[in-house]
Amino acid sequence: MRLKALMLNTFKEAARNRIFYLLIVFGIVFALSSRLISLLTVGDTVKVLKDIGLAVINFFSVLVAVFTGINLIYKEIDKKTIYNLLSKPISREQFIIGKFLGLALTVLAALAAMALVFFLFLLLTTGSFDAPILLYFLMLYFELLIVIAISLLFSSFSTPILSSIFTLSLYLIGHMLWTYNEFKYQLTDPALRYLSDFLYYILPNLEKFNIKNAVVMRIPVAGDQILNAILYALAYILSILALSIAIFRRREFP
Repeated sequence: MRLKALMLNTFKEAARNRIFYLLIVFGIVFALSSRLISLLTVGDTVKVLKDIGLAVINFFSVLVAVFTGINLIYKEIDKKTIYNLLSKPISREQFIIGKFLGLALTVLAALAAMALVFFLFLLLTTGSFDAPILLYFLMLYFELLIVIAISLLFSSFSTPILSSIFTLSLYLIGHMLWTYNEFKYQLTDPALRYLSDFLYYILPNLEKFNIKNAVVMRIPVAGDQILNAILYALAYILSILALSIAIFRRREFP
């Protein structure tokens, strides 16, 4: 019940944020504008429409996940409401987990809104319902959960500006990690190779969740690939939350 109350309170707090609605509206508008762009391009207009629309939704979903996550703990501390919360029978572990669940619900609502409008737009434009796109949104949601956990980690000990920089940097690194893995084979020093292996495994590998090209090109996605990505997301999220709790336990509030 405590976690449920924290989760719902976090969701309501995030939903009252004007940036939350602004990002959703921008995401929907830009996704719908993909129709105009597809008409100006040469090739399969339906594929271009899907490719641009899904890319835009991905971009704005990440912004929602980052900019709603980096402020929650900081606002509680800045407005001194953290004292009221922790004075109640709520542990710091429950506080972090409740915030994460609330953010997960917030991002789910934002993603569902953009996905619904995009599906309706596709249905009116192409006259068909493309079911594989649902799989894309499922994978995107698990990727966003990792981004939420990371933003919550940094917000537990840093300012919103630094938290946003760190989170977005890790997001970009997570989508370029495959190039880093290729780079480590060029290293000759064993110590550097061990260090590169360590960094490779602790950094988030977000490319595991990127199936946009396969969905747009109607290439089947293997079931074990989906399962491995989901299990990876759950393990990574639990690790990040454990680290966030460990940091938040030691933090003293002025």
